Amino acid sequence: MNQTKAYSLEDLLYLMERLRDPVTGCPWDLAQDFHSIVPHTLEEAYEVADVIERQDFAQLPAELGDLLFQVVYYSQMAREESRFEFADVVDTCVRKLVRRHPHVFPSGELHSQREAGKVEPQQVEQQWQQIKAQERAEQQAQPAASVLDGIALNLPALTRATKLQKKAAKVGFDWQELSSVLAKIQEEIAELQEAIEQQDAQAIEHELGDVLFSVGNLARFVKVDPEQALRLTNQRFYQRFNYIEQRLVEQGKEITECDLATLESLWNAAKQSLAKS
Repeated sequence: MNQTKAYSLEDLLYLMERLRDPVTGCPWDLAQDFHSIVPHTLEEAYEVADVIERQDFAQLPAELGDLLFQVVYYSQMAREESRFEFADVVDTCVRKLVRRHPHVFPSGELHSQREAGKVEPQQVEQQWQQIKAQERAEQQAQPAASVLDGIALNLPALTRATKLQKKAAKVGFDWQELSSVLAKIQEEIAELQEAIEQQDAQAIEHELGDVLFSVGNLARFVKVDPEQALRLTNQRFYQRFNYIEQRLVEQGKEITECDLATLESLWNAAKQSLAKS
């Protein structure tokens, strides 16, 4: 039977309910819990980022659907445990966004017809952070143990480093000049080199972490997302290395048979060729 009518969100919720049916559902889906699904959620979020970076917008609806399915999955499991339902997720999200955009919804109502306030993007960001801080204060009976609290441990390490640095900067713990940030990176590299010379494995790991943390701080100073920057570099490396492989196939050579000088020459050719495309 051909499906001519587009499926709806209600259909997706029903599908999830069927997958988790104790009698007729899918054995794999029935075996999952909140913790086991988390890795899949992270993977789906990265796949959304990947298709956007590759500008493969034809594939984006499918990847966004996979990510939406993760939300539906958690909601179904929560419903089974009488915790909350998908409708509660939607309601919470809308209420929060209305509350955090008083310049758009000055009356605090979603369907208000009042004219939106005129503010600059920088003011919106400041206002957003103030409202979030107020929400956290209202939710907690006791004040946070640290100004650094509230940053998810499972974030990619570079992203978490940047968020930690931003929070510390808001209370004055920050470099005043870019030159100081660059100098700190040089200092950490020197300490890493010393650890390597001493062949101290634990110190090498420690100092390498400090270098990466300092580079993350530099990214914050120059207003670059370090994860985004590194993902783009990874993609460039992949494209250039693939260029080398293709040229060697054309020459009837194996990459393992080539010396470093040959590979470096091809690498430079790849940089020039791909820079023009």
